Amino acid sequence: MKTTYIYLILFVLVLSSCNEGTKDLQQKKLPRIAIAGLGIESSTFSPALSTEEAFHAKIGDSVYNRYPFLQVDSLQRQRAEWIPTLVGKSLPGGTVTREAYESLVAKSLKLLEENGPYDGLFFDIHGAMSVVGLDDPEGDLIARIREVIGDDVLVSTSMDLHGNVSERLAQHSDLITCYRMAPHEDAIQSKKRAVSNLIDRLENGKGKPAYKAWVPVPILLPGEKTSTRIEPGKSLYAKIPDITKQDGVIDAAIWIGYAWADEPRNHAVVMVTGDNKEQVEQGAEHLAQSFWEVRKQFEFVAPTTTLDESLKLALASDKKPYMISDMGDNPTAGGAGDVTWTLKQLLARPEFASDNGTSLIYASIPGPEFVAKALEIGVGGKIKAEAGAAVDNRFAGPLTLEGTITAIKQGDVNAEVEVVVKIGSIHVIVTKKRKPYHHLSDFTNLGLNPKETDIVVVKIGYLVPELYDMRGDWIMALTPGGVDQDLNRLGYKRIKRPMFPLDADMENPDLSARWIPASNAD
Repeated sequence: MKTTYIYLILFVLVLSSCNEGTKDLQQKKLPRIAIAGLGIESSTFSPALSTEEAFHAKIGDSVYNRYPFLQVDSLQRQRAEWIPTLVGKSLPGGTVTREAYESLVAKSLKLLEENGPYDGLFFDIHGAMSVVGLDDPEGDLIARIREVIGDDVLVSTSMDLHGNVSERLAQHSDLITCYRMAPHEDAIQSKKRAVSNLIDRLENGKGKPAYKAWVPVPILLPGEKTSTRIEPGKSLYAKIPDITKQDGVIDAAIWIGYAWADEPRNHAVVMVTGDNKEQVEQGAEHLAQSFWEVRKQFEFVAPTTTLDESLKLALASDKKPYMISDMGDNPTAGGAGDVTWTLKQLLARPEFASDNGTSLIYASIPGPEFVAKALEIGVGGKIKAEAGAAVDNRFAGPLTLEGTITAIKQGDVNAEVEVVVKIGSIHVIVTKKRKPYHHLSDFTNLGLNPKETDIVVVKIGYLVPELYDMRGDWIMALTPGGVDQDLNRLGYKRIKRPMFPLDADMENPDLSARWIPASNAD
């Protein structure tokens, strides 16, 4: 009995040791996946320049804060050994300085080199970054990353549908996808899809897809005409899931492209990846042809007119708030955000001259000197100082704003300091740094109630969901700025021509699939 008991103990110890060994082996088999990327939407038609500070770069474990699906207890986090390096995301703006780009790239490459080797890379970018003196920055970045991590590493790229996909970016990306909604309510879902595709291909051993079909579509349209809320964008993007459900297809995507930059890569693109050549080819060509067939149906997502006509409609309406999009200087599309043209027109209108006139909120105009003076004066004090047009003064100069300070808020991550000054019946939000206003709380935190305000003017194009739901009525004003919606006024010199709608009567293009070689192809 004693001998049997000893053997039993030995058996348990051996079994436990085997289990521990198996666990260790399983741990060792987890794929090592790096995370890196830079994201910004840069208008080359704006005089603004974006610096390194604008990217708010996250390094190491702080990178995880960007991805809810990679938190400690998440399934995706447990499926791999993650090595977050550097991820920088900027509010859309002007062209990135070469110094800022090179600094961020150098830091990224250093971290990747120090922490390798890798089985995979999650490459998180926007796709519409412009850099002084450099075409196709995202293609340049991934090519330089490949020099560090090697061509055999599996790279899964996640993008905004307003990004651009060059052949170089397509070659160095093995798996690639983008958002399917505009506004981008599926941003996190799309990033998660990119990560899931990556881990799946590493776990099942299939690795790089056998085929990558790339179809350039000679269409260049602003996002305000291609929202998936309405037709034809809604039905066009609805075709994607049926393609991805086919055997042998990994993912399919349609990029609208970015209209406010002047590079050869700026145009629409369709890509499909997978292991079945016929299905990949047919899927890509079907989506591209479907896009081309509806090109003339794209219209602005809301009515558009001049600012003067917009104000006439707003003043005659009894719906609150009547929202006006000041589109030409939209900072969420790459505008400088400090064009004063619209605000100058508003301040000159008699309807807003007295305290009891038609109520209006204007969001917003940067004015660091104005903000500094307001901080000295305090809430309730009178102020007279300049704001705006420090960067983009092509359409109007700095404005002298004279009124009463009704609110000051410090600590905003984008604006840093926000000041509300009441001039007649207009509440003007002045910020230390440019800031888009997307949420009800952006206003209520400043003591403003947009729902009870007659007119709300925002520097934005199509309304993001919260503003869209809040609107009483809405119109988009065709105002000037770095993201002018009248593309014919921009003066393109380097995009590939012919291009619809700039060349409205162009002949039907070749929309056959181009096969992109694998990153490790000879």
